[in-house]
Amino acid sequence: MPEVARPVGYRAGVPIYRYRTAPQTPPVSVLRFDEDPQPGHGKRHIHDFPVLVYIDRAGEPADHIQDGDAFVLAPGALIDPAVLAPAAVGRGVFFDPATLAGAGQSPSWRSHPLLFPFLHGIAGGLLRLHVPPERRPVWTAAIAAIETELADRAEGYRQAALAHLTLLLVDVTRLAGDVVDDLRRSNETLLAEVFEVIRQRFAGPLSLRDVARSVGITPGYLTTLVRRRTGRTVLDWITEHRMTEARRLLTGTELPVAEVARRVGLSDPGYFARIFRRENGATPREWRREARPG
Repeated sequence: MPEVARPVGYRAGVPIYRYRTAPQTPPVSVLRFDEDPQPGHGKRHIHDFPVLVYIDRAGEPADHIQDGDAFVLAPGALIDPAVLAPAAVGRGVFFDPATLAGAGQSPSWRSHPLLFPFLHGIAGGLLRLHVPPERRPVWTAAIAAIETELADRAEGYRQAALAHLTLLLVDVTRLAGDVVDDLRRSNETLLAEVFEVIRQRFAGPLSLRDVARSVGITPGYLTTLVRRRTGRTVLDWITEHRMTEARRLLTGTELPVAEVARRVGLSDPGYFARIFRRENGATPREWRREARPG
């Protein structure tokens, strides 16, 4: 895993990684498969954020992988990198979906139409797409442009990197058209209702039972649906939305930390600080200082 991903726990002994939310962390990053491996790379793992893998050259002949293959990795799925053929030359594109969703939007995987393919739910967590030969130079150039923006860090690099990522995601959505249509005919309307309830009510007391009652299903079925489609629980998403709003308030306002805690539905400032540090790797005050250097 690249350094922008941090371990947050284990599931059945397999490490779970989350995209870092530090103010200076870029919204998208690229891992080259043909370079020295990094911690976590090559080992079984789980990530709870979207990952797109593009294979430039398949390397050793394999029936399940070809030049120009793209793999859409589902958040929450256990990923075995050996399936992607270690000898392949390719790139892994990691990104924070909340950055694409925009301020004030639900930071869920389906909060942006271009993230819909990452909900595929295919066994093994891998949706395999094949990029046509005429589009491969576009993919190679887009990923190279992201790498250049991240290396140079010139003014506006974050927006530029996201623009190149968006071009890739448009292609992913088009290539995954049949999968996306199937998802839209399944339970995604219900899932959208779940995230809308969270968006509207996260600033007050809100539990799994509250959300289930609002959408008219049992807590058990809701838990299964959300975990299957997103890799997280309902409570995880409530916390995620609260933390997204808390980061916005800490960065963009002068509100005291206690008031920020109250506005995101956590009335106990001490509990808020513990949750914030667990989710973001820094205390609220440390986050604010780092977000405002100098």
